[in-house]
Amino acid sequence: MMIDAHQHFWHLSRGDYDWLTPEKGVLYRDYVPAELAPMLVDNEVGATVLIQAAASQAETRYLFGLAEAYPFIAGVVGWVDFESTDARRGISALIADGRGKLKGLRPMIQDISDPRWILRPTLGAAFEAMIAHDLVFDALVRPEHIDVLRIRLMQHPTLRGVLDHAGKPDIANEGFDTWAESLERLARDTAVHCKLSGLLTEAGGRTSPEDLAPYIAHIFLCFGSKRVLWGSDWPVSNLACDYAHWLGLSRRLVNRFAPGQEQDVFGDTAARLYQLEVWSP
Repeated sequence: MMIDAHQHFWHLSRGDYDWLTPEKGVLYRDYVPAELAPMLVDNEVGATVLIQAAASQAETRYLFGLAEAYPFIAGVVGWVDFESTDARRGISALIADGRGKLKGLRPMIQDISDPRWILRPTLGAAFEAMIAHDLVFDALVRPEHIDVLRIRLMQHPTLRGVLDHAGKPDIANEGFDTWAESLERLARDTAVHCKLSGLLTEAGGRTSPEDLAPYIAHIFLCFGSKRVLWGSDWPVSNLACDYAHWLGLSRRLVNRFAPGQEQDVFGDTAARLYQLEVWSP
């Protein structure tokens, strides 16, 4: 089964999407499961992992409701306040409310002003609770965060983690070298996985296969196919292309840089990492 390991839904009237403003253009409207469902069928994607888009536990519970209603949602990555003195209790409550759907947690690190936030000692209890409950840590970071992410993950070697959007390399400005060096260290020193997602929205006009090739090649060089998983990042991906275009481009590049390993990248790795009980039509 093909699995989309990174997609979102949101409903503007909920009011907790601080980042989602009219300036976001095509993103500034509701995106709901009924819109994505036919795209999944057309592209033979059987299951998805639904990722939080708001820094609130209320939004995570909203996602649980969607997962109950739509069988293609195999898991949810939610949000909890990692700095709360009650983080352990908050995580336990979300697990109970999710009834098996909560697979991971994601603080929105890229939106936090302190670039070293992830190293704060106050976060330790939340990370230990994630380990105790066997949840995946989704790291939403930019290249300047990758080295400090590495330090934090080395403090928790049994934590299962994944780097969203390959750490958002600045493809538009050919920002390869610093990102590549940090990515290599992260992959070498931790067991973190890497999502092949979100790259076109960082690419500006540099969206051809040859523009992306050095980045994709380096991702597989660092992580290998067993630690890379594909995601659409829909609907954020609409800023750059439609669902089918990103999937088709990804298939061509995976076939080029990880030939014979497509099943890992487009399904098996996500199922293993998130411990999904995937649904079949």
